[in-house]
Amino acid sequence: MVWRSICMLALVTAIAMAAWAGAAMAQEIVFIPNRVIYPGETITMDALKEVTLKPGKIIPPAVAIAPIELDGKIAVRTLLPGRYIQANGIREPWVVERGASVQMIFVSGGLTISAAAITLQPGAAGDFVKVRNVDSGKVLTGTVMADGSIRVSAS
Repeated sequence: MVWRSICMLALVTAIAMAAWAGAAMAQEIVFIPNRVIYPGETITMDALKEVTLKPGKIIPPAVAIAPIELDGKIAVRTLLPGRYIQANGIREPWVVERGASVQMIFVSGGLTISAAAITLQPGAAGDFVKVRNVDSGKVLTGTVMADGSIRVSAS
């Protein structure tokens, strides 16, 4: 019985080591610009090229390398061909632009109040932005929703 346990342990260890060695030998694929991408430009897959890294090459921290991290994002700074794209060099596209007319919504329990507002800054979905109530002129802060409305809360 002990011998069987030792054999099973050896087998599990061998499988784990083989899997680890295979993962260490796998080459990583990254996406980098194939041309200059200017600030404010939307990143598309045709502006990127797939590159297989040499074995042992380590990707620096805080870089966006996968298509899901890059496709449809907006360049914040100039992105150069052949270079990694820093995560802080891209952003989500704006859902609302500065000066846009939006619907401001306050919800508390069963109470829903909506009013017209003007955005004082641009924002992507989930961002906090300042808006000015068209009727009262009061400036409020709210969360940009995916549909372009602004959700405000009691403060």
